[in-house]
Amino acid sequence: MPMRHLTILGATGSIGLSTLDVVRRHPERFRVYALTAGTRASELAVLCREFRPQVAVMASAEAATELSHLLSDMPDIRVLGGPGALCEVAEAAAADTVMASIVGAAGLSPTLAAVRAGKRVLLANKEALVMSGKLFMDAVADSGAELLPIDSEHNAIFQCMPADKIRDPDGAGVSRILLTASGGPFREHSADALRDVTPEEACAHPNWSMGQKISVDSATLMNKGLELIEACWLFNIMPDKVEVHVHPESIIHSMVEYADGSVLAQLGSPDMRTPIANGLAWPERIEAGVPPLDLFSIGRFHFERPDLVRFPCLRLAAEAFEAGGTAPAVLNAANEEAVAAFLAGNLCFADIPVIIERTLSGTAVVPADSFDTIFAKDSEARTRAREQISLLAV
Repeated sequence: MPMRHLTILGATGSIGLSTLDVVRRHPERFRVYALTAGTRASELAVLCREFRPQVAVMASAEAATELSHLLSDMPDIRVLGGPGALCEVAEAAAADTVMASIVGAAGLSPTLAAVRAGKRVLLANKEALVMSGKLFMDAVADSGAELLPIDSEHNAIFQCMPADKIRDPDGAGVSRILLTASGGPFREHSADALRDVTPEEACAHPNWSMGQKISVDSATLMNKGLELIEACWLFNIMPDKVEVHVHPESIIHSMVEYADGSVLAQLGSPDMRTPIANGLAWPERIEAGVPPLDLFSIGRFHFERPDLVRFPCLRLAAEAFEAGGTAPAVLNAANEEAVAAFLAGNLCFADIPVIIERTLSGTAVVPADSFDTIFAKDSEARTRAREQISLLAV
């Protein structure tokens, strides 16, 4: 396998750190060209000292200044700041592989830059595809970029489908995609109990170690709603052929059902290093530091249907995809604003879907015919969501 040169967008987050752990195990295969972060300059400085990238980027000029001071004794590392710099390193010719793991809408522009440059793009930022759907997939096709899914569920589906039929499920004989969900930490909570959930409780996922935003999304089932939309675009399949199964053990990461009755499943410990290693080395397989799966200790698997009454975010995501146009971008923007308000202690957990539904109903859907249109609707939806949050603020 030839040496791959990496840019990691979101290096200080859980996906970025897991990626670097896999890289650390294979110095003969991977070299880091650029590392980026949002505001955690001191954490990025530590990573820069270990991995010696050529470029380090912070999301703002102020954070970049802080990083420059921290790395003043390492003049070989070029420090940049701002959204333009994120796109610059994403498309730079010096890297052939980009890990796209910036959380939320902020990841769309640099991920798109990597796609347009024809990179191998390891997609861990589901919001980018949720927001821009067809435009994003058209950019992949036009540039010849190699798009590999890193979310554990989508990577599982990728592994269970023929490599040459990823965008042709009918040609592969696929009848359904069975998308698994852990159910989050509040799977057995009553509707009344959900009103008393704290940010600390919502971020304590029973199986996965994740960042705050995705942990809350998992708790509301919005994460599964976003993943449903992402699966439809990645695998060119309609939502009526995607079925969500709550699987509390988080060992079966997703399944693909075929016309002959066969169901192929990808199993593994709940550790993101497995799909990351799969994407980094594909089509080869490499050691990822993940312990072997002990099925005897697990004993049994359980499956449930998702409760769309207590957890309406999954329903809202499906409805936004059906509405089409800019509706998924509005859904995503409203969710990001509601989750941020909840984490700040300004919104009740149970009101997150209320904010999303009000924002969706109050924002006109228009064709998603350009990225400018999508960004404009994202901004409009955020303003409307903040207005609604102010009405329900705790």
